[in-house]
Amino acid sequence: MQQKTVDVWVGMFLLIGVLALGFLALKVGNLSSSSFNSTYPVTVKFDNIGALKVRASVRSAGVVVGRVASIVFDDKSYQAVVTVNIDQHYKFPKDSSAKILTAGLLGEQYIGIEPGGDTNNLVAGDNIKLTQSAIVLENLISQFLYSKAADVRGGE
Repeated sequence: MQQKTVDVWVGMFLLIGVLALGFLALKVGNLSSSSFNSTYPVTVKFDNIGALKVRASVRSAGVVVGRVASIVFDDKSYQAVVTVNIDQHYKFPKDSSAKILTAGLLGEQYIGIEPGGDTNNLVAGDNIKLTQSAIVLENLISQFLYSKAADVRGGE
């Protein structure tokens, strides 16, 4: 009888541990939904999305206000079209701007929304027209190197 009690406690402890690991894996992978609020879709076009992924967060003032729903390539404008789902209780003016930012040491990219001053708010299906693409580190390094090479050649 004593052995069965110990086995039951060990089994429950193991089950709790596995559930905790599963929860952490979902949180780290951005796969768990943090809220069950209804959302409205808004599309945003970027020239370069960097390493932005589906389910990446959409933030305003550091607060998560939505998630990236889909990313597709528009072969007419040659831009990435990103559809974001914004929580229904967050309202943004129609002239808001969006940019791709990087968070943390691991370089997770997310979309930051800066509210505008329009009196009308975004509704389902609207577009955010003012955008800033992701900053690609390789492009910055190459621009720096080319400018230094031009300085060296110009000083000769």
